[in-house]
Amino acid sequence: MCCGCGACAYINPRDIEMVDTLDFGRRPRFKSGAPCETESREAMRVCPGIALEHTFDDGHPDLIPELLPAWGPVRGLWEGHAADAELRFRGSSGGAASAIALYCLERANMHGVLHIRARQDVPYLNHTVLSTTRREILEATGSRYAPASPCDGLQLIEDAPGPCVFIGKPCDVAATNRARAIRPKLDANLGLTIAFFCAGTPSTRGTLEMIRRMGIADASDVLDVRYRGMGWPGRATVRFRTVTGDEARTLSYEESWGEILQVHRAWRCYVCADHTGEFADIAVGDPWYRPIGDGEPGRSLVLARTEHGRNIVREALAAGYLSLTGVGPDILIKSQPNLLKTRSAVWGRIAVCRLMGAAAPHYRRMHILRCWWSVLNIKEKARSLYGTVRRVLRKNLRHRVAILPFEPPARSRPENVARPAAENSLGTAPNLR
Repeated sequence: MCCGCGACAYINPRDIEMVDTLDFGRRPRFKSGAPCETESREAMRVCPGIALEHTFDDGHPDLIPELLPAWGPVRGLWEGHAADAELRFRGSSGGAASAIALYCLERANMHGVLHIRARQDVPYLNHTVLSTTRREILEATGSRYAPASPCDGLQLIEDAPGPCVFIGKPCDVAATNRARAIRPKLDANLGLTIAFFCAGTPSTRGTLEMIRRMGIADASDVLDVRYRGMGWPGRATVRFRTVTGDEARTLSYEESWGEILQVHRAWRCYVCADHTGEFADIAVGDPWYRPIGDGEPGRSLVLARTEHGRNIVREALAAGYLSLTGVGPDILIKSQPNLLKTRSAVWGRIAVCRLMGAAAPHYRRMHILRCWWSVLNIKEKARSLYGTVRRVLRKNLRHRVAILPFEPPARSRPENVARPAAENSLGTAPNLR
């Protein structure tokens, strides 16, 4: 049930560390030596993979009632983009999350933004950073459809001289909320949480397959990987070394995500009930409710989930960091029909897992049965049950798996000498072991 957030490693850094694995994503493992049982139990308390529970007052008059069962608490809903043209262009959609983070740094007296960016030494892997300038935020724009553990850096927020913004997947934000409940210093320094809509995290093998499909023979030649951005939705772009200099290969969003990456999503993502950041102050996603024209500038959906989040959005809008227009609840429903169907299939998948003796998360006050019953038709209900039976058997979900850390292949030649690019789109499989 691990989602790779890294919160357990933050809570118990003495005994737990996060490692990259090829097929499962980022996963925790015990360091050498016997773990401390007390601290390990505390680390499990913050795990969002085991259970999630809403605690907000669902009768609050500020909440949009028709969105509550399937979308969680929403106090405000807008469509728009970052007012900063560069942030808007480089972002995955309209750059709204980056614009809000920049507002918090420059106008709301916050110290930094904890988020993910590509590793410089291995650009297809991620690591956690604390950005404190506009330039650092710009350098980390664009979706990272690869395993990430932003919660392993929560100590940076705890040690910061002032409040910080946290940006992560919905599960990362849920873990952060659990951690702040038992870490007063973290709670005091969490100035804002932002989640982005998430359809699941592909494993590292997914990115390596994407690189291979681009005809790049050796992943160690890769200099930069962008999954989206530089337009809306943007193309997946990989820059790499060749014998004649740097070269770039691209795939469309439909090719990279639709045909390659999503196939490699972790099983935990299939039984996730929160794809839209229900535990965040602010959630941001794509307004996919209409076709996107060629060259159309990016746009974002912005959801205020807490009163604090709504105030920050309003302040950023008034200060000129955002260009937004209020929209109705139907825009969210029309924009993310796939996420609605995915969330609604969760109850059936969990029921099958429990009947077959496989691990399953526990959800409280998240209306998963109601969604399964009211959103899915009979065929979709049957598919959620039968498909899970097949996955439990095929993926061997009733048994533990061994976590084998992935070590990126070392370069086998001097830095300034690269292998020729593959001549066709198939290339050769990179050395994965």
